[in-house]
Amino acid sequence: MRDGNKSEPHLEVYDTTLRDGAQAEDVSFSVDDKVRVAQKLDELGVHYIEGGWPGANPKDIEFFRIIKTIPFKHATVVAFGATRKASNPVQKDPNLQALLAAETETITLFGKSWNLHVTDALGITLAKNLELIGDSIAYLKDKRRRVFYDAEHFFDGYKADPDYALETLRRAVEAGAERVILCDTNGGTMPWEIRDICKAVKQHCVVSLGIHAHNDTEMAVANSLVAIEAGIVQVQGTINGIGERCGNANLCSIVPNLELKMKRSVLGEKRLRHLREVSGFVSEIANLMPNKHQPYVGDAAFAHKGGVHIHAVQKNPATYEHIIPEKVGNRQRMLVSDYSGRSGLVGKAEDYGLKLSKDNPKLQELVATLKDLESEGYQFEGAEGSFELLLRKAVGKHKPSFELLGFRIIVEKRHAKEPSISEATVMVKVGDVIEHTAAVGAGPVNALDHALRKALEKFYPQLAEVKLLDYKVRVLAATQGTAAKVRVLLESGDHKEKWGTVGVSENIMEASWQALADSIEYKLMPHEP
Repeated sequence: MRDGNKSEPHLEVYDTTLRDGAQAEDVSFSVDDKVRVAQKLDELGVHYIEGGWPGANPKDIEFFRIIKTIPFKHATVVAFGATRKASNPVQKDPNLQALLAAETETITLFGKSWNLHVTDALGITLAKNLELIGDSIAYLKDKRRRVFYDAEHFFDGYKADPDYALETLRRAVEAGAERVILCDTNGGTMPWEIRDICKAVKQHCVVSLGIHAHNDTEMAVANSLVAIEAGIVQVQGTINGIGERCGNANLCSIVPNLELKMKRSVLGEKRLRHLREVSGFVSEIANLMPNKHQPYVGDAAFAHKGGVHIHAVQKNPATYEHIIPEKVGNRQRMLVSDYSGRSGLVGKAEDYGLKLSKDNPKLQELVATLKDLESEGYQFEGAEGSFELLLRKAVGKHKPSFELLGFRIIVEKRHAKEPSISEATVMVKVGDVIEHTAAVGAGPVNALDHALRKALEKFYPQLAEVKLLDYKVRVLAATQGTAAKVRVLLESGDHKEKWGTVGVSENIMEASWQALADSIEYKLMPHEP
């Protein structure tokens, strides 16, 4: 029996991005990717990094071979695997041998806690399952490994048969498990159930407990936090909540909630400031589009659009921000829209190094122009490059770098089984010089981009640095069919920054031209007042 410590125990952050997170749809880490993410997680200061399942695939075997040559400052790398198969003795079980070959000091072993899985999934008796748990852990302990035990489907198992579920934990502890992690594997348990079951288990388990929650009911973060309230000391999750099905508990929400809301130190204030950076890094490596609306670390987490909100936040950020954004490495943003009003535009002007007083007549003209443009379908929230150009033009601080004299695009398909060919011709004027150039591309927009830059690079060599990173088209009035206006949103970048630009027209190529031209103008614009 255990009555628990009166003082709050030290909390452990256990990251499973490289194992459970890698099981997410659309995610595939290379070995090099996994090594880089592990190093980033170590810099963040997590306590444990689950590197993968060495018995499951060659990629994870290679990862563990490489990672043991890399010194870590904070984290312990953990190998993950299952208890032995019922037909294998421990000495000959391939999974256990692969775990030992990974040469990690700590191993996380999972086993069945739900009688349904024992009888229906494994097809063995309840007694045999207890045997698998006990001798698998004991074998690894005999090999001088520290063992954490993941009680898979524990909460479902406890609700079905609490005595048997607890017996699986008891067998794991008797065999030498140093942590017992209660897993909500199907992600269907509610927070009040988590709290009650964790409190009950804590009275029966003589080792420290962990929580591993999945997000199938959008409760993974809440379930993790109430488990910690109930005395759990190890919280498992993934960066950005990636994982199988609906994902895992999101450490990018759990950690700041613990640090800033529950006043439980896990990483410390200094490392917490790198949370957004790590979130973006993992999204980039996983080739996933970052969720801009993600709490704490998303682009929109501290973004303000309504004029009333902006006016209040400029007086006191606490009026509409629950924390200081910089605490998690984020920043306050003022979105540009027809909701912004003069206060928001003055604030944006200051961001660009422009002084614009509230009584400046050009400000009211700009507000009116912005409202007119947005009524036509323009949207500047994701196109701040276009908005900065608009603002500088309004106050007389922008001189165009080139003038379009015309463009033509030809799309030709010569044979049904051959890909189409796109060719763009542009005529631009730079100073007194007229440049007429043609280029081909993978599509009409790509061809237009190539032709424009080909025409301008002799005048502006720095354009060679610019890459077109993303291209989106939105139909603005679907009821008008092919005659509807479209909005084109581009994201461009160089080795220093990224910027968004926008164009709107009934003609998709005209809208694309507007966004492309703004992208080039933004790059060439001197970013000083």
